[in-house]
Amino acid sequence: MTVRVERVTLAAFIATSVLAGGNGVGIRFSNRELDPLWGAALRFSAAALVLLIVMAALRLKLPRSRALAGAALFGALNFSAAFALAYLALVHLHAGFGQVLLSTVPLATLLLAVVWRQERLTAAAVTGTLLALAGVGILLRESLTGPVPLASILAAIGSAVCLAQAAVAVRAFPRVHPVTMNAIGMTVGAALLLAGSAVRGDTWSFPAESETWAAVAYLVGAGSVGVFLLYLVVLEHWPASRASYVMVVIPLVTVVLSAWLDDEPIGAGIVLGGPLILGGVYVGVLRRSQPRQPTVDHASRGGPRAKTHES
Repeated sequence: MTVRVERVTLAAFIATSVLAGGNGVGIRFSNRELDPLWGAALRFSAAALVLLIVMAALRLKLPRSRALAGAALFGALNFSAAFALAYLALVHLHAGFGQVLLSTVPLATLLLAVVWRQERLTAAAVTGTLLALAGVGILLRESLTGPVPLASILAAIGSAVCLAQAAVAVRAFPRVHPVTMNAIGMTVGAALLLAGSAVRGDTWSFPAESETWAAVAYLVGAGSVGVFLLYLVVLEHWPASRASYVMVVIPLVTVVLSAWLDDEPIGAGIVLGGPLILGGVYVGVLRRSQPRQPTVDHASRGGPRAKTHES
């Protein structure tokens, strides 16, 4: 790899981390005016439209049979279930607090892969899980003694599990181009989020405040399409194991942005529990020497979610 390519890739990695780090803050601002599931549906409807246009421009074909089913399942888990829970969690959780919990996605992916017999359990995975659980325990203790609702923490953890299950489940289906995977997934996810929003009786209205419009525009453009395309650049030039370090950087960015833009207090939960969770992810997943790629295989198939798991 040339020095120029390495610099471009590093810049894409940093940009991915920063833009994805702002997603949690954007969701918090969106939630202040829009009902959570409606806000999520609006975001992914617009992002899906953009990616469908990109599909057409690249002349990518719609997958069929099991490949189409896999993309639809990915959307149901990765965009509908996971982000429904994430948006609901961030009604009460600050973005930094929530993103630290979501950083357990790589570790949860590994553990679910073990359950589904796609991976073998290792001593590093056990150690990392224990570290992360200790960190989560500290955050849970804060919810019991402070203003953070336990239900919101459980929703954030549930979101991480859904993102991880999407990563594992998609491996059982034929590969689909990542642009196509995300376009179909976001379309399915948006449709299910709309259905859930209707069941909850959400108010379907467009933002009236310029601040909310800015948040939604950010989440659609920079936070969804932008993050996805930039992460593809990183994956093109770096091994997935190296690219996956973005999952450790994103929470740090989110905490800083949330403290700056949303006045998030940096309490003992984040100071003590956050490093334990991130350390557990590093020991359990990122530090592994095997050439397997448990945490970002779904990204190479279906792009980052999300972040996914990047809110």
